Amino acid sequence: MRQQKSTRTTYGHAVPDACRKGRTGGTVRRSAVWLLSGLLLLMTLAGCGGETSPGGSADAATPLVQKAAQLALAGKEAHDEAQRQAEAEAAAKKEQEEAAQRLEEAQAALQLSEDYRDSFVHGEKGADYQKYIVLHDTEGDGPAEGVIDGWDASGAGVASHFIVNKDGTIVQCVPLDKIAHHAGYGDTGHNEAFGVTDESRDDMVGTVSIGPDHADYGMNSYSVGIEMVHAGGGYPEAQLEALDALIAYIDAYYGFESTIIDHKAWRLGNSDTSPEFSNYLYNYQDHRTHD
Repeated sequence: MRQQKSTRTTYGHAVPDACRKGRTGGTVRRSAVWLLSGLLLLMTLAGCGGETSPGGSADAATPLVQKAAQLALAGKEAHDEAQRQAEAEAAAKKEQEEAAQRLEEAQAALQLSEDYRDSFVHGEKGADYQKYIVLHDTEGDGPAEGVIDGWDASGAGVASHFIVNKDGTIVQCVPLDKIAHHAGYGDTGHNEAFGVTDESRDDMVGTVSIGPDHADYGMNSYSVGIEMVHAGGGYPEAQLEALDALIAYIDAYYGFESTIIDHKAWRLGNSDTSPEFSNYLYNYQDHRTHD
């Protein structure tokens, strides 16, 4: 199994802070030179214009004084713009660093391994299409490895992005930026209700229509699926804490909070999640942890 690696987005080549400051400082200094030059020229011309002659030399100097004032104003505006740009770049850099740090910390809190199968991937799902986290039960007590093998052997292409074992270990089966077939068909009208659409990003390989009452198929293209190993009874604390951490990781990965639902919200009549999970589901939807 490959270990999950966090990724950071880097724009261009890394530039030492000293160089970056030097460039910004150079811009500000050049703007200051324009400002000072304009002021000096203004003072000089104003001095010359102080001694008027019968020929009207003061009047002749007036356009030059106006030009000097314009240069001084332009220099100040350039200085102010350079300062605003430097502050915006610094704020953006700080935000990127903080986001990367949050992602690293969130991933470090997981006991995560990977088991990717080609048959589980059904298209692209970038952050622009991410809206929901859909919670499921495996409806069996077997660990993730057996669940994954069963999915693969079925040939139906069904899988979720993650499986959370009872001991808190997690197996990722599909990358977050790929579509997994975990939600299936939903109630007719639910595409509109949930703000999703059937579209060509999902190859729909292995899907089978289940009738006119369940005709909508948009959820897979807009969601991350999480299976919890569960066949009845309570959910171990280790499993719930792992789910807390996994949701925090998904939030950090995308940089925003996805709406949390369970499978039966998408298609009424589904059995997952179980009645024993109902209070936990409310808490997850309210404040994103089980307690």
